[in-house]
Amino acid sequence: MSQKETLSFQTEIKQLLHLMIHALYSNKEIFLRELISNASDAADKLRFEALSHPELLGSDTELKVIVEYDKHAHTVSIIDNGIGMSREEVIKNLGTIAQSGTKEFLSRLTGDQSKDAHLIGQFGVGFYSAFIVANRVTVKTLKAGLPKTEAVEWTSHGEGEYTIETIEKDSRGTEVILHLREDDTEFLDGYRLRHIIKKYSDHLTLPIYMKKEVHGDAKPSDELEKVNEATALWTLPKSEISTEQYQEFYKYLAHDYENPLTWSHNRVEGKQEYISLLYIPAHAPFDLYTREKPYGLKLYVKRVFIMDDAAAFLPNYLRFVKGVLDSSDLPLNISREILQSNRTVESIKNALTKRVLDMLEKMAKDNAEDYKKFWQAFGNALKEGVVEDIPNKENVAKLLRFASTHTNAPEQNVSLDDYISRMKADQDKIYFITGDSFSATKNSPHLEIFRQKNIEVLLLTDRIDEWVVSHLTEYQGKALQSVMKADLQLDTPEEKTEEKKAEIEKVLSAMKTALGERVKEVKVSHRLTESPACLVIDENDLNPHLKRMLQQAGQFVPENKPILEVNPAHPLVAQLEGLIDTPNFQTWTDILFEQAILAEGGTLPDPADFVRKVNALLEKAK
Repeated sequence: MSQKETLSFQTEIKQLLHLMIHALYSNKEIFLRELISNASDAADKLRFEALSHPELLGSDTELKVIVEYDKHAHTVSIIDNGIGMSREEVIKNLGTIAQSGTKEFLSRLTGDQSKDAHLIGQFGVGFYSAFIVANRVTVKTLKAGLPKTEAVEWTSHGEGEYTIETIEKDSRGTEVILHLREDDTEFLDGYRLRHIIKKYSDHLTLPIYMKKEVHGDAKPSDELEKVNEATALWTLPKSEISTEQYQEFYKYLAHDYENPLTWSHNRVEGKQEYISLLYIPAHAPFDLYTREKPYGLKLYVKRVFIMDDAAAFLPNYLRFVKGVLDSSDLPLNISREILQSNRTVESIKNALTKRVLDMLEKMAKDNAEDYKKFWQAFGNALKEGVVEDIPNKENVAKLLRFASTHTNAPEQNVSLDDYISRMKADQDKIYFITGDSFSATKNSPHLEIFRQKNIEVLLLTDRIDEWVVSHLTEYQGKALQSVMKADLQLDTPEEKTEEKKAEIEKVLSAMKTALGERVKEVKVSHRLTESPACLVIDENDLNPHLKRMLQQAGQFVPENKPILEVNPAHPLVAQLEGLIDTPNFQTWTDILFEQAILAEGGTLPDPADFVRKVNALLEKAK
């Protein structure tokens, strides 16, 4: 019995379709690449299922895709004999977007077509690219293993709704029929379609057929001929693969419209045998930091597709890497669970991790502009490796980039090696400061002595940086030191410090009494040259920036009191000695303490009270 119903697209689908149609108008031909890619995935999935259920293949054992066109009907059809879809799968796959972060991604759309065209590459193109050239799309599909009476027909104009109906279909697989717009009849040409297939899909393992063109006749013949090479690109010698072929294979693999930054193609023989083809994309996907998003390589065993997103072969911090792994050592029936505990897998993972890090190091050395693009897109993900990948911590740290007082620009382009090369002769530490923004860290009073002594300080402003430096305690034998710690060893000669301390001992003691439990100690500063006071912390206490982030995240934060350092050479501190026995001493002490909180990016418990105190002193100064 036929079931037909009309359903509405998910809101996000409507927005995505609008973006597709209007933002990708300059590269319409990618619709064919995307639909053939889907057909290839469907064939791979059936091939994998048939390993344990060979009856699914039946007598139709050659998995393939056929591309047809009809000039009179204005249609282009992409037909495969892959896994197919059930009614529920059609609704799930074509009517909704089950991806975390989709709404957040779509909220970033600007309405500027050129900017939005770049954003669409972060999301992925896929099936909906059909509506770039079609004003109506019909999908007929039968899932392998189901009776022909449970086939499904899906139709939509790419606007608010679609219809879905139960039909009969004699063979498994999916047929996508595009009813082309009047402006897109260029695709009703066999030679044009062949050119696109050769350009984008030549080295798919799935053979792509078209009906043979008959010269002088408007219609193609009924004889099918293979259009693509149908040879797995990664199995070919590198010398036989052009740069363009590598790039187009990446676009198919990643559903990306932009070329990758670099790639590495490697064949390993001996104790283990496998081929890897790894790519570094040029931009980050919108959901790079969505933890539940699947990632990993496309896994083949002896040229047989096993699974997408095989995460076991690369650590999580390298989740941006796209590519193919083809192993000769793994069993064909390997599962995700077995991958997690397989020694061969662990060995391959270690080798591929080193290969990716070597790729990045080579890029950083040979092509600074490409590495800059990489860092802007994936730098924060790579930083996770300092914590997660202890054996490769030093190699990951070598790839990190930071802003610095040396460049006085917000761009993160200073490596730890760059820093070390500029260190003073007697300097044994790598100094850094963390904060909420570049301007806040660059202008922090904690840097005053460093500016005076011309010592470079790294400016760390990404949320992940606190976590990173808590684990990266040294690099190349040089300890990393926060300039906000109390034990900073940049002081003036000991006798001079003691002399200053003795001069204002009464002031320090009175300030500690005035501040009470708000501070752990009040002491002479050896880091301030311009500001009257600043807050520092003991070696094992939480950095104020990290403390604020944890509190904002709703985490419990143990209480630790700061140390107030004062600059005895500053006029405001100098005049405090004459105010010790007056009511104004408490007010001045409070203001210096609260100014120090504000200078480090903190929040006052009672801002209005601070304003009242300042206004009262201004009134008296008239």
